[in-house]
Amino acid sequence: MTITPVKTLVAQAKGQIETLSFEQALAAAKAGEILLVDIRDVRELEREGRIPGAFHAPRGMLEFWIDPESPYHKPSLATDKKLVLFCASAWRSALSVKGLQDVGMTNIAELDGGFSNWKASGGPVDP
Repeated sequence: MTITPVKTLVAQAKGQIETLSFEQALAAAKAGEILLVDIRDVRELEREGRIPGAFHAPRGMLEFWIDPESPYHKPSLATDKKLVLFCASAWRSALSVKGLQDVGMTNIAELDGGFSNWKASGGPVDP
């Protein structure tokens, strides 16, 4: 059985989604225009820290928490603000944004380079 390599899937997704730079995301977050959504595993948050004000939605629950008809829906994700997803390095977030676009979401993007780039660029981080 041959599968499509994950690198290929990520590259294909990135060609079809919006990506915000660190500078764009930081400015938009400060202006209250976006909701940063951290899709990393809880162990990553404990180990690496969190972006202040980011909403944590584990990747495995993302579609369930976003869908207003789901019994697991999270009202915090039902916002007019653009949702900007991020993971550690923008691979999982690219696939997640593409998947959410595929179910009809339009006001969504990913953070370029993910949490690692945010932290390396001097973005605020809570331990």
